[in-house]
Amino acid sequence: MTDFLIVENAGKHFGGLRAVDDVSFSLEEGSLSAVIGPNGAGKTTMFNLIAGVFPLTSGHVRFLRKTIRNPNGACRMGIARTFQNVRLFKDMTVLDNVLVGMGDTGFLKASVRLPKFVDAERLRMKRAYYVLEEVGLEKFANTRAADIPFGHQRLLEIARSLALKPRILLLDEPAAGLNRTETTSLAGLIRKIRGQGITILLVEHDMHLVMNLVDRVIVLDQGKKIAEGTPAEVRANPRVCEAYLGTPTC
Repeated sequence: MTDFLIVENAGKHFGGLRAVDDVSFSLEEGSLSAVIGPNGAGKTTMFNLIAGVFPLTSGHVRFLRKTIRNPNGACRMGIARTFQNVRLFKDMTVLDNVLVGMGDTGFLKASVRLPKFVDAERLRMKRAYYVLEEVGLEKFANTRAADIPFGHQRLLEIARSLALKPRILLLDEPAAGLNRTETTSLAGLIRKIRGQGITILLVEHDMHLVMNLVDRVIVLDQGKKIAEGTPAEVRANPRVCEAYLGTPTC
């Protein structure tokens, strides 16, 4: 297993429900992978374990040989994520949403306007505009997040995550609610982000997107990993066909 990100015998139980059940896999640095599976398979719960949102019932999740214990720790390590349901500060501007993603500069420094703070704030603004340019939202910088189209809101979530300068980006159903043109543009953006050396793991129901985008696919069903491999290997796996279609052939 690689030492970059390791999920080892991970389990998360909610009472008698085994949402994630003895799942193991690893990610190499710079890789582009996906977690897929039917509804209720445990995909988002798996994301929450990697992001430190839920404590593990069993097993381990380690990033660069360090255990992930909580969301703040995950962020400090360089793990950022988006959400299945868009979670923006809707009454703030697009630019301010990205600035929030960079973290707090501290109330005391901001209130007294120390020279070092002013310089740091200029750099933050430049970085925020750069991130917006990366996702194609720079012209909406001063627009309320609530007032931009839904597809742009999806991009803003990605921009806010990129503001953390992550080493791993977790994308939870980034194509949900997008039309085919928007999904095609999203695929290009994901490839661009991966080209910057950022490791990407996505949960996604759009199989056309997944199979034409990622290098490796991890398949969950009822909390268990039932397959892992290249898109072609997974597509030909009878257990995957059974989980999705109820038949051993797709």
